[in-house]
Amino acid sequence: MKNSANLLELLKSLPHFSKMTVIQLGAQLLLKNSSVDTYISRYLRRRDIIQLKKGLYVASDYYSSNKGDVSYLYYLANILRTPSYVSSWAALQYYHLATESINVITSVTPKVTRVYMTKVGTFSYQSINKGLFADFSLMRGTPDSPAGKHDFHIATPPKALFDMLYFKTRQFRGVRPKDIEALIDELRIDIGEMNRKDRTAFHSMIRRYFNHE
Repeated sequence: MKNSANLLELLKSLPHFSKMTVIQLGAQLLLKNSSVDTYISRYLRRRDIIQLKKGLYVASDYYSSNKGDVSYLYYLANILRTPSYVSSWAALQYYHLATESINVITSVTPKVTRVYMTKVGTFSYQSINKGLFADFSLMRGTPDSPAGKHDFHIATPPKALFDMLYFKTRQFRGVRPKDIEALIDELRIDIGEMNRKDRTAFHSMIRRYFNHE
């Protein structure tokens, strides 16, 4: 039991961990690899850890200490499905361009569409072709930053808006370039809050997409 408690203490310091991490840390404590599944099952049963998906976990203590930090949830969104970046409504809300409350963290990935419903939240991944998997940035977290202490990839403001419209209209099906402004108004996106550079970048993305089509 002492080794089990020591292993859990090591896991509590990690923002996330895999079964392989448990094996490696267990080896440091001279635990047998065959015992790892038993420990993981025990931790899950006692709710010491939370399963995000098969083979991926977070310690309950770590999550409780960081659940109010949006950067942590976005960090987990990047980890759950890679490669991916946070986009659409979640990113627009992050940039204060949308006021509508959201309960799902939406990300974009070149992989197939998928949704993970976990005890820490719901994470939705929308598939996009590789040519459009672009225009995102790495936000660096620091311990004292008001933006959070975890790193995560997120769409730029113009790309977040582009992605949101792209998926909302099913890849702009039946949409003409002149319809874009009306769509933005209908969805109550405050594009006026974007700076001029970002607005120009958004309209350039729209032109490139429709000219390419």
